Amino acid sequence: MSALTQICTRTDLPPDGHAKEIHAAGRVFCVASVGGAISVVDNECPHRGGPLGEGSIEAGKIVCPWHAWEFDLTTGVSSEDPAAKVSVYPVHIEGENVLVEL
Repeated sequence: MSALTQICTRTDLPPDGHAKEIHAAGRVFCVASVGGAISVVDNECPHRGGPLGEGSIEAGKIVCPWHAWEFDLTTGVSSEDPAAKVSVYPVHIEGENVLVEL
């Protein structure tokens, strides 16, 4: 059973079209804002461990800053290798709190 965990507040969210790293619950998440939707995925790129939260957003995908691997922010699947995937966490906004299901 998954538990809701607060990772930040609304004021901590990146501006639309950007991503950032958020440290919470003893982990680092990549939090992205695209078209008003918030996505939270694992921060570590499965290709070579790059920090996805430092990457850019292109066409709804987070692009790793190290080797430009792309990951769909809704499915976590890589454009370069469909077997390479990052976990995507369901997001809940409660008042000012941003929570994810872990």
